[in-house]
Amino acid sequence: MTDTLRFLLGDQLSPTVSALRGADKARDVILFAEVADETAYVPHHKKKIAFVLAAMRAFAAELRADGWRVIHLRLDDPDPAPSLTDALARIVAAEKPRRVVVTEAGEWRVLQMQRGWEDALGVPVEIRADERFLCSHAEFRAWAEGKRALRMEFFYRDMRRRTGLLMDGDAPAGGRWNFDAENRKPATRDLFLPAPRRTAPSPETRAVLDLVAARFADNFGDLEPFWFAVDRAGAEAAFAHFLAAALPRFGETQDAMLAGEPFLNHAVISLYLNVGLLDPLEVCRRAEIEYRAGRAPLAAVEGFIRQILGWREFVRGIYWLSMPGYTARNGLNAVRPLPALYWSGETRMACMAAAIGQTKTEAYAHHIQRLMVTGNFALLAGLDPREVHEWYLAVYVDAFEWVEAPNTIGMSLFADGGLLASKPYAASGAYIDRMSDYCAGCAYDVDEKTGPKACPFNYLYWDFVARHQALIAANPRSAQIARTYAKLAPERQAAIADSAREFLARLDAEGTDA
Repeated sequence: MTDTLRFLLGDQLSPTVSALRGADKARDVILFAEVADETAYVPHHKKKIAFVLAAMRAFAAELRADGWRVIHLRLDDPDPAPSLTDALARIVAAEKPRRVVVTEAGEWRVLQMQRGWEDALGVPVEIRADERFLCSHAEFRAWAEGKRALRMEFFYRDMRRRTGLLMDGDAPAGGRWNFDAENRKPATRDLFLPAPRRTAPSPETRAVLDLVAARFADNFGDLEPFWFAVDRAGAEAAFAHFLAAALPRFGETQDAMLAGEPFLNHAVISLYLNVGLLDPLEVCRRAEIEYRAGRAPLAAVEGFIRQILGWREFVRGIYWLSMPGYTARNGLNAVRPLPALYWSGETRMACMAAAIGQTKTEAYAHHIQRLMVTGNFALLAGLDPREVHEWYLAVYVDAFEWVEAPNTIGMSLFADGGLLASKPYAASGAYIDRMSDYCAGCAYDVDEKTGPKACPFNYLYWDFVARHQALIAANPRSAQIARTYAKLAPERQAAIADSAREFLARLDAEGTDA
């Protein structure tokens, strides 16, 4: 008889996951389930589906090799389970366990399923906290309580003190908490730019690719070439490659963008962190070792650690503090439907074509491409936050709602009313021109402010300021922008409004500017 059925989700692929704590190989069963509902609640990128399925299968094989009894329900079974609840019900009926143990889901909708399983199945279900994160829900709530504003920088400093990362006694290494000001340089073309480590698909992964090609042919994105690691050893090798090849130069150009160079010095490990193939604290500690050993500069290592220890933990805290309801927020009353160009990449805007084309090919874009190109355009054009959120959730291999929703709804779109971001992250074409080489090859002229040849980001930026002048004027960090707009000559304001109106009308009618 099975004592405990331990049900692991597709982003819980860690041997230390709490659902496995205290498990008994002789009496317990581990369950994995590939189900139709989880592949279809948004139209996921083909590579995302393939990565999660292949990683689940690899971890199940790893556990079997270690002596565990594993049940793995697959999409290509003769009678696949449609949902997680159905999958669990089938195995509970077959195994008759004394209890079920799970680690809490990382998405609200799945946690609600878990909370209903005990009543639905008539068996005790223990839901354990996900201890792979460095800040628990209770700890984040305690940190947030009583604060007028929740700012990542102060949370990050507390996390540095708690973990001891990059600390010299009670002081931050180098005498400063944050070296972001040194990490905003544009990139230049370099024959020696590193590339992420690529892993050739195993026969098992190739079988998953064949499954995805057959069943999800109409989904967004390119399936091949598929080069992601899908097991712990591969993820560790990819991270080791980043430490040696890219971390030393990661910092200064982490906000930069180059046409045809999707990765620059980025780690491309968020997908491994988010499914559990890498441990966030261990990753940060190994980066710190590179600084202490003199192999990577402090600004690069601090910037890397801040993204994981600071930003990643902070957005998770915001998500769970604000759910349910966070994904429905629309603080700027933006209602324009998501245009077709987000799916096709067909646009004369070189920056948008580059970011979306890269997303289609790689299921990846780095944080500035997401925030200051596709996210910035969505903000300026007044796109519906829910539709934008679902697009980001669908197209990126590392996108799970707890991390994606705050980044999209809060950071990119300011739709949460400023809970996460201190101001709208709106920018004109000048920012993109400064941080990239996209504008040199664009059909639009970044130096033109209005008219048919002008960069749309230029007039859309000022049109956004005009639409939200009161909000922008009331914020000390953006008030000067509102004053600048107010000082523009009436004919300049009219030209901005006319250019924006004509562009957005074409976008609404055709779904693109192409």
